[in-house]
Amino acid sequence: MNHELDIYGLFITPLLAWAVIAWLISIPLRRLLETIGFYRLVWHRALFDTALFFILLGGVWYAVLQWT
Repeated sequence: MNHELDIYGLFITPLLAWAVIAWLISIPLRRLLETIGFYRLVWHRALFDTALFFILLGGVWYAVLQWT
């Protein structure tokens, strides 16, 4: 998968598209973690959210590679 995505004449790298998908998945997941009180157990919330984003990005990347 070494090609760019063409969105109305704008070529973007697939990694950017995967990052947007991971970010969209992380929004409701972070809200869920906040409502159940999980963040009380987390030492540094911003660091945890960043790690969560990269874990989701890896999961999206793996799912796309399995799908294609």
